[in-house]
Order: sequence, then C-alpha cells, then structure tokens
Amino acid sequence: MAKKKCLDKGFVLWLTGLPGSGKTTIASKAKEILEEKGYRVELIDGDWARKTISLGAGYTREERRIHLHRIAWVSRLLARNGVIVLASFVSPYREVRKMIRDIIIEEVPFIEVYVKASIDTVIKRDPKGLYAKALRGEIKHMTGIDDPYEPPENPDLVLDTENNPVEKNVEDLIEYIKSRFSLEL
Repeated sequence: MAKKKCLDKGFVLWLTGLPGSGKTTIASKAKEILEEKGYRVELIDGDWARKTISLGAGYTREERRIHLHRIAWVSRLLARNGVIVLASFVSPYREVRKMIRDIIIEEVPFIEVYVKASIDTVIKRDPKGLYAKALRGEIKHMTGIDDPYEPPENPDLVLDTENNPVEKNVEDLIEYIKSRFSLEL
C-alpha cells in the first residue's frame, strides 16, 4: 500500500447547511478523490460524532454549541498533524461557527463551505425522515422547522445543491482546494 502524503499542516473544510442539503454526500466523494491522490483525509460528520466523541449530545442551542466546540478541537488537532479534515455539520448558528473558526485558525486554515439548499428542497429530500417527524411534532429543535438556520454571511465557498448536481459541487470543492492550497489533484 502506498504511503499517504502528510502535509506539514492540514486544513479544515467546514461544510454547513440544512439537514439533507448534501454536506456529507459531497464530503464523502471529495474524501475519495483526495485519498486517491494520496492525501491523509478525515471526514467527521454529525451522525458519526454523536455516536462517538459527543455521545449523548442534544439539540438545544447550548448543547449544539458544546458538541461543536468538541468537534472544532478534534478537527484542529487532526489538521495540525497534516490531515485534511472535512467536517460536515449543520452548525446552524453564526456565533457558534465563529467560535469554531476562532478555535481552528489559531493553528491551521479554516474554510467555511455553505452547502445551500432551500427548506422546501430539503423537506422533499428528507433522507432520514426527520422533517416529516418534526412537522408531525415528534422531534423538537429541528433546524429549519422549529429551530433556525442562520446561513453564512461570507462563506469561503458556496455549493448550491438545489440547482447543481452532486458531481458539479464535488468538482467545485476539489477545484477550490487545489487552487487555495496548491495541491496536486
């Protein structure tokens, strides 16, 4: 097996957007491409994190803040050790994303990627059935239903999953990484 390329310093691509917007799908495909080119990459997404490093994390504003604080530190530690981190989290509040950015940029680059899709589109997609449950009142603190999503005001990159196919969004993300970090991709 070929040895993985270890960057002197990695970076964190933080994909934020409504549940069902396509964050993890895009991040998974980007991870495959980066790994095929020999880079060390970690994908951290909300479902995995809530089953492992944030076991028992809830969905209130404060519980989300604490959960994402943990993820920011894990992301920073990985990236400072040469890993490219793809973090896929709803992270609905601007002030919490600012906290995440502040933690990470002390040591490594942080790139905020807004995975954009309207509430109508993600309700139609509803891959996990969460919106249907929230609309029936079975789930509380559902982002976009009874909890707000505050879109980024100045993201580094916007990926429009409502109007562009997955492949185009992955290509745009890879091109951004390639040009921003001068990687051979």
